[in-house]
Amino acid sequence: MKPSESTDDAPEQASGWPVLEIERQKKGGLVEQIVSAISVMVGSRALRIGTRMPSVRQFAKCNGVSTFTVVESYDRLVNLGLLSSRRGSGYFIARHDIAASPHTALSANTIASPTAIDALTPDLYSGVSDALPVGAGWLPPQMYGEATVLDAVRQAMRVPASRLRGYGHPLGFPSLRQHLATTLSTDLFQVEQEQVLLTHGATHAFDLILRSLTKPGDTVLVEEPGYSNLHSLIRHHGCIPVGVNRGEAGLDLDTLANEAARTQPKLMFVNTVLQNPLGTSLSQAQAHRLLALAEQFDFWLVEDDIYRELAARGEASLAAMDGLRRVIRVGSFSKTLSPVLRVGSICASPSLVAELVRVKMLAGLTTSEINERAVYHAISARPYKRMVERLVAQLDAARERSIDCLAQTGMAPVARPRGGMFVSAGWPELQTPEWNGKIIADMALKAGILLSPNEFFMLRAPETVWFRFNVAYTDTPVLQAFLQSIRPR
Repeated sequence: MKPSESTDDAPEQASGWPVLEIERQKKGGLVEQIVSAISVMVGSRALRIGTRMPSVRQFAKCNGVSTFTVVESYDRLVNLGLLSSRRGSGYFIARHDIAASPHTALSANTIASPTAIDALTPDLYSGVSDALPVGAGWLPPQMYGEATVLDAVRQAMRVPASRLRGYGHPLGFPSLRQHLATTLSTDLFQVEQEQVLLTHGATHAFDLILRSLTKPGDTVLVEEPGYSNLHSLIRHHGCIPVGVNRGEAGLDLDTLANEAARTQPKLMFVNTVLQNPLGTSLSQAQAHRLLALAEQFDFWLVEDDIYRELAARGEASLAAMDGLRRVIRVGSFSKTLSPVLRVGSICASPSLVAELVRVKMLAGLTTSEINERAVYHAISARPYKRMVERLVAQLDAARERSIDCLAQTGMAPVARPRGGMFVSAGWPELQTPEWNGKIIADMALKAGILLSPNEFFMLRAPETVWFRFNVAYTDTPVLQAFLQSIRPR
């Protein structure tokens, strides 16, 4: 694929816009071809820093591709640090390579470096890298309670021979669903076993919900900042993610109302408690107003509730307030047991569960009964409650240490977390186009540190530089030395 000459057949083309010859039979998708071509043009300086890219619609028309293809291509280029987006202005070339900072003597490679990081970097999820996982979403095994988890796995492997014949129940392992229904009915809201669907983790749950309730072109509201993979997943389904600001005080509900009136969203994803990446929780009053807006503008609320067990009792619950009428509750065990078990859940109205089961079967039949049995043995065991209480206490102590350590490097929290495993912090004064969180994360990776910059959690290019820190790994000399070496002077 190569850039083609400007012609009179493309009247909307402006100087510097890449018009590409798309090889539709070439191995690899259209997105990969577009990203590769623009990366080469940027690296060779055929496109200069500050060059304005065509709008999504104009690029699609000039190159004969769909707007969804262009949106995903631009999103990947933003994650790579090659493009920046400015609300109301469009997309611009952000850099040619990783420039050296006046605040550090650390070397930096070009954009083609294999050590570049993005939101789907395998090392952020695999747990097998030698790099310090400061930006990862998982905890050290010793914090989960290794003995409880390993014992549960051993018990799960004693599955009766008769259970080796089929694929397992489409809804998931019945004993685990009943246990969840009983626990939720006691602690939060009334739910029946038939309203609980087990999934291959929370991200699988999000995928099933998007497959079932949306079609290409639908608007989906998300929190900004918010869960990084969700933004890409929404785009992958051809939907349009629209961000609603989330800060220390909660959601910007006035903006949400305006966006809902303008875009008529199909649904909204929201972390009610211990939001990722900020660690904040919605107040009861905000939760009530959010439900009222969902009712007014007729959209579903998907409550990402995977951090509930790490939160204080009495925090707001959309599912409890709504009774699963227009709220869909997603849960997971990756934050209290181990992410390797890959078991999540959806609680929804009976009619919606029926459709979700159908889509689950179409997309991958059933989920792993072995994993679900292991989770059931772990959470129904007597030590589980004490294990979670111990985990919360460990995270509380680690979080306070992390905030103190980050303050020594000049970093301030973006919001004061209410609990959980994350602190997001950064340097408010570091605001230059050539020096952003993605560049720093690439440098950190070369130094053996995995960081998650704010670009991972934003739809728009951030105006400041901050990172999401996993508190279990933040109080370490190697991270302190790296942050000190690059802090603004």
